[in-house]
Amino acid sequence: MSSYCYPVIETTEIETTFMELAEQWRSETGMLSVVSKISMHPAYQRIIGMGQPVVPLIMRELEREPDHWFWALNAITGANPVKVEQSGRLPQMAQAWVEWGRANGYRW
Repeated sequence: MSSYCYPVIETTEIETTFMELAEQWRSETGMLSVVSKISMHPAYQRIIGMGQPVVPLIMRELEREPDHWFWALNAITGANPVKVEQSGRLPQMAQAWVEWGRANGYRW
């Protein structure tokens, strides 16, 4: 059992905040092609700051529509299931993360 205690936040509050930030991130970075600029957007950074509770929400988004969530997932989980040959291929990268999420007990 971990000694770290996550703050208690209502799931609906987490999901609402996540969806608002994700929408802001998408609308303000949709025309960008540089992944580092996309990932450094303030809304994206706030999502990262929300930590483990948003991982299932990101997984759900990846499954629905592959997008540049990989930096956030790596920052939150410390994992990187994307194989070298999948790099740069958004659908394959998304699939690798979704499979990793399921294998590691995340449900969405």
